[in-house]
Amino acid sequence: MNATTRPEKVESTEEDSNLNLAAVSEVEAGIRDFVRNDIAYLRRPAPGMVSTPEQTVLEPTHEATVNNVNSLIQRVAGTSLSEIENLISELESLRELLHAEGQRVQREISGYAQLSQAAMKSTRMISDNVMQWKRTAEGLRNS
Repeated sequence: MNATTRPEKVESTEEDSNLNLAAVSEVEAGIRDFVRNDIAYLRRPAPGMVSTPEQTVLEPTHEATVNNVNSLIQRVAGTSLSEIENLISELESLRELLHAEGQRVQREISGYAQLSQAAMKSTRMISDNVMQWKRTAEGLRNS
């Protein structure tokens, strides 16, 4: 029964990940379209633009818009980068913790194995002594 349910779980997990990837791609495409449509007017020469041979200068309102978009992108990227760096440091600390816990568990298992061997030796010694006493007692009864 477990063998039949397990592949279904794997398939559903793969389907879920495919759906998640499709959703992420759809959202990213929507964002790209929005940004293209939102700032497309900045790429077209407008009547307010002054062209010189060296450079193209935007009107102050257009320049302010571009600066606002740039600052927004920098804030979002900066926040994302700091979150990623925090996540990386957390994951590294968790890795170190898991490594230390793994070593501790190995030491505990080794200690339990030694304790189990000592208990088995003690049990054998007790069993051997009881057998000797039993033989001695039978020998005394028979004599």
